[in-house]
Amino acid sequence: MTPANPLHVAADEGYAPARRPVCGSGLLSAAPLGAALLCAALLSACQTAPPPPPPPTSPEAVGEFRAGSGYLKGYLERKALPDSLALLPKPPTEGSAQAIADLAVYRATRSLRDTPRWTLAAADDNLKFPKAAETFSCALDLPISPETTPHLNMMLRRSLLDAGLATYAAKDSYQRQRPFAAMKDGTCAPASEAALAKDGSYPSGHAALGWGWALLLAELAPDRADALLQRGHAFGQSRVICGVHWQSDVDQGRLVGAATVARLHADPTFSAQAALARQEIVQARAKGLKSPLNCAAEAQALGR
Repeated sequence: MTPANPLHVAADEGYAPARRPVCGSGLLSAAPLGAALLCAALLSACQTAPPPPPPPTSPEAVGEFRAGSGYLKGYLERKALPDSLALLPKPPTEGSAQAIADLAVYRATRSLRDTPRWTLAAADDNLKFPKAAETFSCALDLPISPETTPHLNMMLRRSLLDAGLATYAAKDSYQRQRPFAAMKDGTCAPASEAALAKDGSYPSGHAALGWGWALLLAELAPDRADALLQRGHAFGQSRVICGVHWQSDVDQGRLVGAATVARLHADPTFSAQAALARQEIVQARAKGLKSPLNCAAEAQALGR
């Protein structure tokens, strides 16, 4: 029979050492060298290492990706990001079935201009925090802010950069023209049009990070998974409605977002922050907190 503690040898197995050294007592000096080393190992094992500090929740501690940008550093090094150029197929070629479908979706969504759904698409364009943290507040049915849920807020803020940057290998390589530029039309984000016209359309960075956020939040609050994934899908569709992305840009952006989430799970700092974010959700619910937004209006805009 295997002893309960393999570090001790049972006397009934025929082993009866002449002297059992007592760790920490004067007998240790008289013990054989092997027993003394065993005692030292046991004493060392009893000393519990202090837990690592929690991941930071302040922007100053994390630092900006680029000074003055307002975007914080992500969790992943650039070399650890998914390679969107290797991951995705080439964008649809002119005249292909997919390109024709993209154009059809673009034209169909022009009817949403100046509707509540158009207004929501304009709001979804804003990736700056703290406003961007509100995106999933209704779907989660909780406030998301640096004050009420600091770790959840920071998890979203840092993973934004990881998912967004992961799209740029393909974006920079293909430099696909955006629909509003190709169609010489306006968008729901006129202030961004000059910059967007110089930025590749395929795949969509917004769709990548929106879908990534939805997947992460669904893990932390599985009872709200359906609502969170629906909102994440709608966040990507906002880019089509806004006129700044083709449908295929958004579809492939979601794939990059999912790939980024898979990479994030291997990062210890992210994992620690996600665990603390889950605790914040439980605590906020215990306090009876609810989303402060007009969630009925959001649901109406989304046709729900």
